[in-house]
Amino acid sequence: MGPFTFNALRFTLGALALIPLLIWEGKRRKSSLQFNVKQNLVPALLTGLVLFAGASCQQIGLLGTTAGKAGFITGLYVVLVPLLALLWGRRTHRAHWLGALLATAGLYLLSVKRGFTIAPYDLIVLAGAFIWAGHVHLIDRYAREVGALRLSILQFVICGLLSGGAALSFESFDPRGVIEGIWPIIYGGFLSVGLAYTLQVVAQRRAEPAHAAIILSLEGAFAALGGWLVLNELLTLRDLAGCGLMFAGMLVSQILGKRLKSETKGGEL
Repeated sequence: MGPFTFNALRFTLGALALIPLLIWEGKRRKSSLQFNVKQNLVPALLTGLVLFAGASCQQIGLLGTTAGKAGFITGLYVVLVPLLALLWGRRTHRAHWLGALLATAGLYLLSVKRGFTIAPYDLIVLAGAFIWAGHVHLIDRYAREVGALRLSILQFVICGLLSGGAALSFESFDPRGVIEGIWPIIYGGFLSVGLAYTLQVVAQRRAEPAHAAIILSLEGAFAALGGWLVLNELLTLRDLAGCGLMFAGMLVSQILGKRLKSETKGGEL
């Protein structure tokens, strides 16, 4: 199936999977489940549109580049998040920059094996990295205001609708492709979208964007670990060094960043 079809199915499935939880939360808190246009419309449109753009760039880019290069280029948002913070008037601790650079170096060792050349599809993935960085900041902006579950469902619905429209416009639908890809769709809908993206929104109600980006970049290390445990893939010294650098980047950002913040009131760069 095409990338837009895949995204339409998995984001729609992810939204449907969260609706029972939203109903349960509404009953538990005795709050209204109605859509508040004034409060929810702008966050829903912005996060959904950016999520659609990022997911589309990632899926389209994978049509013409390797998974390793795509993983590294996408992971560059770990540096772009604090950069965007500067552009938007939010200063970032030097510990966050150091952590981001360590994580990026680890991503390179883990993802790029033989040389590194830029192809047109790589540039599409790079555009997606900028978009993902913006998405991290949007989640930071709206997660507390809208609510984690509600914001997750809204952005998934918008992304699913936009992906469905793009699929109808640019792709031909083949039911056999959906049947053959049913397990990736189920995994992508329930776990990747329904669980992982929602946990990101929940966590970012309190986590700083720079911290969140560095922690999210560890998906590359977990992918390598999963390949070793499940697929019997070998972890070379280069891979282990990459995982170590990424983990070190997370620790530096979390521990040293908090220490600098507590020691100096104006110690930001």
